[in-house]
Formats: sequence, structure tokens, C-alpha cells
Amino acid sequence: MASASPSRLSILQSAGVQPIVAPADVDESAIMAEATNAIPEHIVLTLAAAKAQHIAVDYPDDIVIGADSMLLFDNKLQGKPLTEAEAIRRWQQQRGKEAILITGHCLLTPQGEYREASATKIYFADPTDADIRAYAATGEPLPCAGAFTLEAIGGWFIDRIEGDPSSVIGLSLPVIRRGMYHFGYQLHKLWNKN
Repeated sequence: MASASPSRLSILQSAGVQPIVAPADVDESAIMAEATNAIPEHIVLTLAAAKAQHIAVDYPDDIVIGADSMLLFDNKLQGKPLTEAEAIRRWQQQRGKEAILITGHCLLTPQGEYREASATKIYFADPTDADIRAYAATGEPLPCAGAFTLEAIGGWFIDRIEGDPSSVIGLSLPVIRRGMYHFGYQLHKLWNKN
């Protein structure tokens, strides 16, 4: 897995897979700058592929999964807020509104490459300013696309979603399954046997 994301790791572990974690060090800003006029799905797929390709060099005989998530809000892609002030600003803008969380996936295998994006509609609740500040102060939203989590404290502030919950958390199991089947892999062979 070309990611250090605890959420992505948790998804795979909960699904019976214990992946090798090899975070990819790619220049996301440079990739984003080159793709300024691209459609959002293309941008997240390009980022996911760059991560997978960076790691695949060291794992040529393995299945490498790269992923990237971004929030499409008011026709603008948003990545991680990184600072508490930015998380607060974003929540004050997105509360009570809708957005699309797009996760790009890239599977690299000895047989080839599979790319697919997953889009899930997010309906944000309307938390109070005090709750927004307190949530940002936890640090939880800072490393997350869209400044929220679905599976932890941020779940309090999501009214509902339309689409794949695992994609919102960071890795779509249905997309990974389709990619694995595309190359003829059987999922049960990846499951932990302990």
C-alpha cells in the first residue's frame, strides 16, 4: 500500500488483508500544478497513480495500491487542511451544505495497471462554531481530505452520504475488488489466515 494513512490501513486490515505499508513520497503540489484544468477525477487518479508507481519500483512482483482523496466543494478541489485555522475556515464554509468526496485508486500488478475513481456525496451537518473549533483542535481533520472523518469524531458532523462509505474513509473496497478481478486475482487468497 503506497500510503501511510491509518484509515486506509484499517480498511484493508478489517477486510482481512495485512498489507506492506510503504508511503510514497511524491510532489503532490507539482502534480496538481500540471493538472490545473483537468477534471477532478483525472487529478485524483493521477495522484493515486504517481504514488503507486513510486512504490512499485521496489515491489515489481506484488500488487501495489495507490490512492488519493479530495473533496469537490463549490467546484473546487480541496485536499488536507493541514492547519487548525484552515480546518475551521473550511467547516464554516461547508457546514449545512453538500460536497463530493472523490477517491482515485491505482492498482499496479505484474499484469498491468487498473485505475478507477469513486465519488460519494457528503451531506454536512450544521455544527456550532464551538463544535467546529473543538473538532479542529483535536487535530483529527488536519490530515484528511475535506477536513473530516466519517469513522471517528467527524462522524458527528455528517448527516448522511450517498455512495461508498469505505471510499470516504480512504479506500473503496468495491473498486479494489473490481481491480483485483480485472487481473484474475481471487480476494480470499489475500486474507489473513491467522
